[in-house]
Amino acid sequence: MAAPVGRSGDFAFRPLKKPEEYRHAEELQREALGNEAALSVPSPLLRSVQDNGGLVLGAFADIYLAGVTASSIGWDGTTLYHQSLVTAVRPEYQNHRVGLRLKALQRDEVLRLGLGEVRWAFDPLQRAAASLAVRHLGARPDAYLANYYGHLEATDPPRDESDRLHVCWTLRAAEVERRLAGELPRPEDDLRRHAASSAVVQTEPGESGLRLPTAVEEPSGPTASLEIPFDFGSIRTHEPGSVRRWRHAVRDGFRAAFDLGYAVEDFAAVSLEHERRCFYFLSQSPTAGSGSPPVPG
Repeated sequence: MAAPVGRSGDFAFRPLKKPEEYRHAEELQREALGNEAALSVPSPLLRSVQDNGGLVLGAFADIYLAGVTASSIGWDGTTLYHQSLVTAVRPEYQNHRVGLRLKALQRDEVLRLGLGEVRWAFDPLQRAAASLAVRHLGARPDAYLANYYGHLEATDPPRDESDRLHVCWTLRAAEVERRLAGELPRPEDDLRRHAASSAVVQTEPGESGLRLPTAVEEPSGPTASLEIPFDFGSIRTHEPGSVRRWRHAVRDGFRAAFDLGYAVEDFAAVSLEHERRCFYFLSQSPTAGSGSPPVPG
């Protein structure tokens, strides 16, 4: 179903239409996804999704495709929703909020189709993906998926595990409305939240100066924070032997937190002693101790 054309700044946002636009979307994904280019959605499948209840939306700088998001109908036996397949933005446009605006258009169109949720999964070690999903969109993680796609042979270093954090985006939730309106916690709020939380992943600077995990502890108290690298790409480049160390520390931390009934409420980059660090913020739910969330169906 065609969506109305939307404009924001120098970009036009609309569904993809022409065969060459789908080919450009496939090329864009390979460029934007880097190490995970093997997970890009091929152009024939994008066209099929668009024509069969799904959405393939593009951000255009004049006639140049700058970003794309695609989603298809999903069903878990109870709820009908949209499953987001990919959101990718060319590197030169990644500081223009293109991904956020594409997801906002996706939300409008999914609501217009009569559905109330979008779900997807992202690499929990990627700051940009976590910031978009959790911080700016208000999506909430509900499951940790270990090595979800199997080992990705093309990654650098090779055979990195494809862990994913699954999120549910409840499109009419009040918090989602606030986040999309730009009502975000202030930096001082994030600092206070961090100071009051128990650390799940303990870290310290390594020989390269990059922060590395040293221990994983079960969260305690009403709130907790779970650290990830500020720049996972730098870890890949300068500390390749520590990729697996980070991967398993974050995996163990999320599993411990979910098992104890903690839920992810936010994600933020925080300045601590002149160092930028990234944290998921968690809180203990009223049903604490009920076990980890179910794997999505």
